[in-house]
Amino acid sequence: MNECYYDKHMDFFYNKTNTDTVDEWTGPKLIVVLCFGTFFCLFIFISNSLVIAAVVKNKRFHFPFYYLLANLAAADFFAGIAYVFLMFNTGPVSKTLTVNRWFLRQGLLDTSLTASLVNLLVIAVERHMSIMRMKIHSNLTKKRVTFLIISIWAIAIFMGAVPTLGWNCLCDITACSSLAPIYSRSYLVFWSVLNLVVFFIMVVVYIRIYMYVQRKTNVLSSHTSGSISHRRTPVKLMKTVMTLLGAFVVCWTPGLVVLLLDGLNCTYCGIQNVKRWFLLLALLNSVMNPIIYSYKDDEMWGTMKRMICCSSEDKSQDRRSSRIPSTVLCRSTDTSGHYIEDGIIQGTICGKGDLGDKGNS
Repeated sequence: MNECYYDKHMDFFYNKTNTDTVDEWTGPKLIVVLCFGTFFCLFIFISNSLVIAAVVKNKRFHFPFYYLLANLAAADFFAGIAYVFLMFNTGPVSKTLTVNRWFLRQGLLDTSLTASLVNLLVIAVERHMSIMRMKIHSNLTKKRVTFLIISIWAIAIFMGAVPTLGWNCLCDITACSSLAPIYSRSYLVFWSVLNLVVFFIMVVVYIRIYMYVQRKTNVLSSHTSGSISHRRTPVKLMKTVMTLLGAFVVCWTPGLVVLLLDGLNCTYCGIQNVKRWFLLLALLNSVMNPIIYSYKDDEMWGTMKRMICCSSEDKSQDRRSSRIPSTVLCRSTDTSGHYIEDGIIQGTICGKGDLGDKGNS
């Protein structure tokens, strides 16, 4: 019967698997890494919080697609938490960790990846439901969307906890991997292959949906008299989702390939030399997503901009309250013109941020 090592610290497993924890990462190099990591994580927290707040605040976003988009932002926010925890529990500190603390460190990363992946998969289903009916949004009720979001996080937490629940090498040291010294190589193969296969399936599905939307839109455009912007909206939403998926695949695939090579026990692949760069690439995915939301969706960018500008205007009003009457209205900082809705020209007022900036939504 194999001996189990539940009470050992991580230095025991790192030494057994000859894993490099980069003891030279001290002094200036460590400070630089922590500074860059802190900056990226702060950006992830602030930008994804703005995305979630924009969906809550703007009634135009109260549809299944945008609820799921907000949940994807929540997954990125969670990824920021995972990276912060990783920053302070990596390098030389790794060897001092207990087994449970190391499981927590890796489990947070695995949970964030699974949450993003499953969320993109659910968005694909939602887009398919709406596009097959040539509608901008699907008919999913709020209860069903809530159930889907809860299910996404339940699956993510379970997948992140699988190694902790038993699929590890604590009782079989010979099966331990190099990059994750208490993860079984068989688990790394399963985990990486599963995600890569889902990546491939999602790319194929999204391309087919996008081609269908383009074809249908071109056909309908010659037979309908609706506004051009309304006919192009499904295409714009699909472009946003495909950009998100493309960024996700590009940022996560190299790391998953490295894990697969480690699981296959490739001792000559030099995976230790590239693992940190690929982890940084995965971090950049959570940085890129909010930028994609705002760049691809004018309404999203306008809502986020108004929230920031109105917040600064409120602070400025507080400072001038002793000199200026409290009835002064905030002036719009949008230089692109006023938004016209239902025939009423709206001059943006700081307390009515739910209306959009532009009329192309």
